[in-house]
Amino acid sequence: MFVTGPREFLAAFGSGRFPVRHAATARGAFLVAPASADLASESAQDNRYMAAAPALDLARAARQHAELARRLGEDVPVLTFPGDPACPDGLFPNNVFATTRGRLIVGRMRHAVRRREAARTDVRGFFRDVLGYAQTDLSPRTDLVAELTGALVIDRARGIGYCGLSERCDEAGARAMHEAFGLGLTFCFALADGEYHTNVVFALLAGRLPLLAADGFRDAAVPAAIAQAYGDAVHLGDAHKRAFAGNAIALAPTRAWLSAVAAASLSPQQRATIARHGFALGEVELDEIEKAGGSLRCCVAEIF
Repeated sequence: MFVTGPREFLAAFGSGRFPVRHAATARGAFLVAPASADLASESAQDNRYMAAAPALDLARAARQHAELARRLGEDVPVLTFPGDPACPDGLFPNNVFATTRGRLIVGRMRHAVRRREAARTDVRGFFRDVLGYAQTDLSPRTDLVAELTGALVIDRARGIGYCGLSERCDEAGARAMHEAFGLGLTFCFALADGEYHTNVVFALLAGRLPLLAADGFRDAAVPAAIAQAYGDAVHLGDAHKRAFAGNAIALAPTRAWLSAVAAASLSPQQRATIARHGFALGEVELDEIEKAGGSLRCCVAEIF
């Protein structure tokens, strides 16, 4: 079922057709190490969250990234693939590679610099030859753009997807991901002008608690409907969004991970709401990596 309006979504969500059927969180995760100090100029065309700085301190970014992998390992097994200097955005693999049960999905990236990442044979080989996963490869398609879990936030427990349209994902891409992930319901909507990925303005923690920056959506009725469906939400303002507070993830049912900058932006009331829903906060310093225009959730490709 593929819907594009808040009323249609709420009717479908409340119909009883999408109960909790699966685990809400991943059984593992993989990261890709930073390997280039350069910032991708192509990506900067439509990612306003990239810093004006000309380059990263690569050694500092690598230390932060290694600490991220170590800390996430407290919740799930974590694998880190080596980076490629020709792929400066490669440390954000969730846009290019994603999984559902027994299947690797490869996205179709907007920018040529990111399409190089989709050709990696080591990631494909790991899932094919080591884990025995089937593969759905959207990368050769020229009729769509589909940047996977950058554009698509998924309630894994219920099989519901939330897909924001922007330069990084069109409706054809949203429909292709709906099929590739085997979703029962996808709610497709437009992001606000200037927003590039849904996972910067919306996180869904373990299928229980949305974090929503309403100004990141073209229609304010969309985040209102999502909050209504789940019965509660952490509402984020522009300052929270720019601190990447919407770029959060839960890899275990009782912990939400954010960057240290994102966590520091939260008010006591917002922290209390997160705690009330059963989540402790995990925080990792990622300010050097955030200069590249993404944060903690962008670094994490989940293994289901």
